[in-house]
Amino acid sequence: MQRSVRLSLSMSGVAALALANAPLLPAAAQDDVNADDLGVMSISLKDVVKPTLGFQGALQGAGTPNQAGIGGFLPLSVGDNSVFFADVLLNANFADYGNDSSLINTTVAGTTISTSSRLGYRWLNSDRSWMYGLNAGYDSRPMATGDADTGVSVTDKSSVFFQQVAVNAEAVSDSWNFNAYALVPVGEKEAQLNSVYQGGSLNTYGLDVGYFITPVVNASVGYYYQNGDLGTADGSGVLGRLAYEMTSGVTAGVNISYDEAFDTRVSADIKVRFGGPSTTASKKKKWENPTINALTATPKNRDVRVHDTQYCGSCTFYGGNAGFTVTS
Repeated sequence: MQRSVRLSLSMSGVAALALANAPLLPAAAQDDVNADDLGVMSISLKDVVKPTLGFQGALQGAGTPNQAGIGGFLPLSVGDNSVFFADVLLNANFADYGNDSSLINTTVAGTTISTSSRLGYRWLNSDRSWMYGLNAGYDSRPMATGDADTGVSVTDKSSVFFQQVAVNAEAVSDSWNFNAYALVPVGEKEAQLNSVYQGGSLNTYGLDVGYFITPVVNASVGYYYQNGDLGTADGSGVLGRLAYEMTSGVTAGVNISYDEAFDTRVSADIKVRFGGPSTTASKKKKWENPTINALTATPKNRDVRVHDTQYCGSCTFYGGNAGFTVTS
């Protein structure tokens, strides 16, 4: 009986020792699994949020010009889950193609240089499933004007200058993205473009809602409201966009908009950025996670939108596309 008790105690001790030591190997294995399973949580923002520099181009749209230029993103401060940044663009604005006015009636002519600057703050939520951001800045647009596309003969073609302040709020998840914006003209908001037409910059307020069809293909729809001192372009519009990230840092997009002032406008754009993460591994993780990718994305809605309308002290109206002719 005593021997049986001793054997029982010995077996209990062995079992206890085995139980005490058993978790050691699984724990090590579990640590490895967690490192792999963390995914986006394992990314250090200081490894992936780096300065970028490149160029961008766009075809004319509703009140926006044909343009191409250079741009850059500069992280000013990178935290564990946030980034404070600056982003600047410098674009050459080109003449409207053909005899098709981007303003409504008067064509843009010549080449001018526009600027856009943004300061912003972006941050991730606790599990990095969403990125939120705010940015604001200043945009300028010198503009040279040419003939009218209405058939009306114009003289005294002028070069004018418009500017605006802008505010954007954004939210991005692995599947959805939202962007709310306000473009508010400042300084001279209207100017005489030529002997017949006046031009004016537009207040524009909008919201875009996008969905990632894949991590590199994003489709969005939006609503905007525009108004200006000239009054003739006031009203609502809708905007659709399809963007495709062809390779790391290279994104192309197609846009289609409609409002009563500009009717239907179709445009395309491309953006190329160099720099960013220095290692292949961090690049791969970055570009496979829209929330991380969004931390260094170029802010949207940077163009000063301009429209025009007739201004004539003494006109004879006769109908047709032109609508009137100057008599004095």
